[in-house]
Amino acid sequence: MTVVSLDILRLGTKGDGVANGPNGPVYVPRAVPGDRVTVDLAYGEPEIVSIETASPHRVAPICDVFGTCGGCLMQEADEQAYSEWKRGLVVEAMAPLKAGDRVAPLIAAHGEGRRRVTFHARRTDSGVELGFMRARSHELIPVEHCPLLTEGLRHAAEIALPLATRLASSGKPIDVGITDTLGGLDVDLRGYGAVSAQLRRTLANDAEHYDLARLSVHGDVIVERKRAEIDIGRARVSLPPGGFLQATQKGEEVLAELVTSALHKSTKVADLFCGIGTFALRIAETASVHAVESNAPAVAALQRALRETQGLKPLSVEARDLFRRPLTGLDLLKFDAIVLDPPRAGAEAQMRVIATSAVPLVVSVSCHLGTFVRDAELLVRGGYRLVSVTPVDQFRHSSHVELVGVFERPASTMKRPRKLLG
Repeated sequence: MTVVSLDILRLGTKGDGVANGPNGPVYVPRAVPGDRVTVDLAYGEPEIVSIETASPHRVAPICDVFGTCGGCLMQEADEQAYSEWKRGLVVEAMAPLKAGDRVAPLIAAHGEGRRRVTFHARRTDSGVELGFMRARSHELIPVEHCPLLTEGLRHAAEIALPLATRLASSGKPIDVGITDTLGGLDVDLRGYGAVSAQLRRTLANDAEHYDLARLSVHGDVIVERKRAEIDIGRARVSLPPGGFLQATQKGEEVLAELVTSALHKSTKVADLFCGIGTFALRIAETASVHAVESNAPAVAALQRALRETQGLKPLSVEARDLFRRPLTGLDLLKFDAIVLDPPRAGAEAQMRVIATSAVPLVVSVSCHLGTFVRDAELLVRGGYRLVSVTPVDQFRHSSHVELVGVFERPASTMKRPRKLLG
């Protein structure tokens, strides 16, 4: 055993405490800046043997399985240390753009908790186990309740286990996605093949027993007892089974407020990768919008909400794969602002076109630091100025951070001919 005493100086990108060790930086899991710890360096990952002096920033974790469950990286740092760490991740990522000074303070957006959760179920010799994945492992950690979830999901695990057990006879790993909606719990079971008529009847009875709004298997609706809806601005939207939704209601509201505030002078907006209309339906309260999305169920949900909502400005919806067929420079001529909210892969192809355009304002929403910076560099090289980046924290206790970046094209570059970036 190689034991040393270390002073924890800061937090690393994975939430580990960083200290200066005898042979360079040492990354110590579950250590907090200000801790003095005794660490065993003999094998693999450094392990805390004891905490000699606890940091004033150290707090007790809120969950009994923290440290074994892979869902959270950090629960033992107070609000100050945690916020500085998470904003620091964004500042560091902005280094290629020399834009660290334009990173706003972190906005807390956990609100009442995460409104969607996915449990994993596996058949074992002793029966069906259900929970989350152990950190850096495919092993399950049984979880009865996650303290990060909304009150509506308090008993979600109790419902997920018997439903997963119905499908576990296949021997396949089963995932149970549950969303807390206005109509009740919306459940989508994944990992199973075709559902027999008998199993459909059994699952429909289960949905009745647990008072579910809707129960689906891989998006195939078994029964819809109530509409699985959420409110987006003045619109009420029926969610596609298993469809994408911002993790927390507060997070969605914060992101939408940042986007709409940036667009306050815009009258014709393109909302690209629009999903179910998270931004489009709100923007349409004050400006005309052209919303583009490739996912057919999301497009249908947005179109249905549009038909059922009064008082909006013109809002057109286009089904289009922006990865393969981005809007062209000619398409973009009609807009005075563009909003993008792509998946983790970012929007490289579309950003290359936007970078050559004369659209005066671009608002980029991202769930991935790396692809945000890559796409932002394309805009900056094309003449746009990065005005601000706001980090939004809706995935509490993780390294995951949402970003809203605002880019403006200076008037002096508006009409300058531009070549496509290579």
